Amino acid sequence: MCIAVLLVGLTQTGSVGAEKMLVEAGKFMEIFDPQAGERDPWCINDHAIIRGPDGTWHVFGITHILPVDFFRDPGKNLLHATAKTLTQAPWHKEAFAVLANWDKHKEWFFWAPHVIQHEGLYYMFVCVGNSQGHQYKIHLLTTKDLWHWERSPANPLLTDGFDARDPNVVRSGKDWILYYTATSKPEGGNHIVACVTSQDLLHWGGRKTVFTHPKQGTFGGPTESPFVVRRGESFYLFACDGGTIKVYLSKDPFHWEDKDQVGTIYAHASEIVRDVDGKWYISHAGWEHGGLSLAPLTWHDGLDEADASLAPGG
Repeated sequence: MCIAVLLVGLTQTGSVGAEKMLVEAGKFMEIFDPQAGERDPWCINDHAIIRGPDGTWHVFGITHILPVDFFRDPGKNLLHATAKTLTQAPWHKEAFAVLANWDKHKEWFFWAPHVIQHEGLYYMFVCVGNSQGHQYKIHLLTTKDLWHWERSPANPLLTDGFDARDPNVVRSGKDWILYYTATSKPEGGNHIVACVTSQDLLHWGGRKTVFTHPKQGTFGGPTESPFVVRRGESFYLFACDGGTIKVYLSKDPFHWEDKDQVGTIYAHASEIVRDVDGKWYISHAGWEHGGLSLAPLTWHDGLDEADASLAPGG
């Protein structure tokens, strides 16, 4: 059983107060086992959950045969599973959504997809890596039905390092913001969350550092899988640090600070998702975990009636 509680709030002076819970995560329940019915054991890691035009739920994610061996397979097949309802168990495993093709598309692997819907089209932002070095690229694929994906001629959308990956896209006014994990310098440095902006989802620029963690390094680190949720005028940054998700609060979608951490959830590579009834959930997966799990999120910030960046079922 994994129950995580965020035990902090921001006082009027901006300091952290321990008297108020902003959100709590309930028990994680497994909804999908990628090993079920397979001869070889598979896992799911960073992933995206999205509801299709016919109401079917889809998950896309990194997958490997266990034990993970990057020389055997760095993650060239993008896992796909579906369900009629978000919380049903088990989900149904589908054929791989897409396969990496280095010779034709310069895709070394498919890592950490993020999918959004805009004006009838679904956009998948995914890290495709690099065959040499750690200047990773993020590519775009699109579809109208979540089954047949097409590569964008605008690829690569961005190139950054060290191991720039784990995209997350949020609408802010007329602009789109693409958040991702990287380091302060391409060869390493402080672990950061960076972002670029766009008005058409195709052309991105204006790189900014929106969060700098005091820890330095290269691969991994405490700013993986960034996910931003807006509730009213409050912006929550969820960032993965190994087996925990640390949450930071800000009024500015371009700036969070380590001192403004507002809690910890015991999970990995999490996505935040809302069911059709408006209920909030957080996901959990990883190489060592095998399957995909969900836990309910209950907010205590007084913003349940406020506009949010995630719509019910969307």
